[in-house]
Amino acid sequence: MDEHEESIGPGDEDDGESPEPAVAVEISGLSLYTRHGVGEAEREVGQRLVFDLSFELDECDATVTDRLEDTIDYADVCEQVALAAQERSYRTLERLCSAIADRVMDRYGAGSVSVRATKPEPPIPLPVDEVSVEVWKERG
Repeated sequence: MDEHEESIGPGDEDDGESPEPAVAVEISGLSLYTRHGVGEAEREVGQRLVFDLSFELDECDATVTDRLEDTIDYADVCEQVALAAQERSYRTLERLCSAIADRVMDRYGAGSVSVRATKPEPPIPLPVDEVSVEVWKERG
């Protein structure tokens, strides 16, 4: 080997292309009025829930194109969370978070999703600031 040649080992091939960056989307503090819970009053009267979600995109051309149509519309994500949270009533936050995660995975092709639902004023007879449930899902 000439002193100016470099040895390229396995996995070091230079194909001239940069690896595609991973893209994660986070939405925090989405506050919605909902009708979920074990108690009848929670489902009839309703209550405010706060949602935080994050998900990874398998593909996001906007990292190269810088075009809005090549990425996720965050307002649409919020609307989909609102629809999932308000179109029916669930007894558990676990099931609600799972339904939201499924919708995000199906609609946006997310590889993995984390959804947290927080009750800022939980109906418990002890002093508690809030209760939360978080569900994580990823494609199998």
